[in-house]
Amino acid sequence: MNKILLTGGAGFIGSHIAVSLRASGYTPVILDNLSNSERAVAGGISRITGCEEKIHEIDCRDSAAIIDLIEKVGGITGIIHLAASKAVGESVENPLKYYDNNVGSMTSILKVTEKLNIQSFVFSSSCTVYGSPDSSEVTEGTPFGNAYSPYGYTKQAGERMIEDLSKKDIQTNFVSLRYFNPIGAHPSSQIGELPLGKPNNLIPFVCQTAAGLRSELTVFGNDYDTADGTCVRDYIHVLDLADAHVRALEYSHQKEAPQHDVFNIGTGMGHSVKEIIDTFKNENGVDFTVKYGPRRAGDVEAIFANTEKASNVLKWKPKYTLAEALTHAWNWQKTLK
Repeated sequence: MNKILLTGGAGFIGSHIAVSLRASGYTPVILDNLSNSERAVAGGISRITGCEEKIHEIDCRDSAAIIDLIEKVGGITGIIHLAASKAVGESVENPLKYYDNNVGSMTSILKVTEKLNIQSFVFSSSCTVYGSPDSSEVTEGTPFGNAYSPYGYTKQAGERMIEDLSKKDIQTNFVSLRYFNPIGAHPSSQIGELPLGKPNNLIPFVCQTAAGLRSELTVFGNDYDTADGTCVRDYIHVLDLADAHVRALEYSHQKEAPQHDVFNIGTGMGHSVKEIIDTFKNENGVDFTVKYGPRRAGDVEAIFANTEKASNVLKWKPKYTLAEALTHAWNWQKTLK
């Protein structure tokens, strides 16, 4: 059975990818330094998969430790690299943390990939690489723009590092997946988004406010040039995103695949922040106070994915609706204490 090294595998997205890997016949080897996740996540993954999952507590910047792990477990045919700090706002406040962790981890894991001749490598990139494009709908051919945040620049750097390495005499096929906005949780409510401390993403804030853990929800800006004045994003269910990683992995195993290919992973539809909040309230029968504050540094006005390439090449399409994603997120929140 093919073993896949999954960095950041105890996180929100990583835990769901571990489930999808198991369902597709792969064995996830989960690596995480637990800086923004909890060891107990392994229990949730295990209850879904029926397999005992283990988290190897290693920092991705420690290439020697990663090599030791790979040699110990044996049979690693691919790497899915997610481990990174991931909040736009925090990256503006603490840029050096993001350059150190994200670029440092990328350098380390690519050294491992090159040294061990790993067959396949899937990189967790981001739609932030596009910056604030001329068109809100972006294709993979849309050029990189001003990323507006250190987080976005680290994703641009990661893709550039892969592109440069792929031009060498190397056996690895690389795929960069440009995520849009992952939301939701596993329908079983065994795993979901579990931010440590103050959330940096919209949906955990919505859920915590709906649960009474926060007195009100502040929306950053309602004066954008959008239909209702709030930012527009492409929100994708985390299980659909997880499935895209498995498809990308299988694609990268093909000899005819390009040395480095990129794909947008979203729904192809944009929804405003206000629309998300209203839909959440209606679908889950809850209400809470919403206030509007000033714009947040690093936020782009509107962006959503053109997903034709992922559909045609990876044979991938999202399955879950926005309403399902918001319901799953709320059901997960209700299990938390």
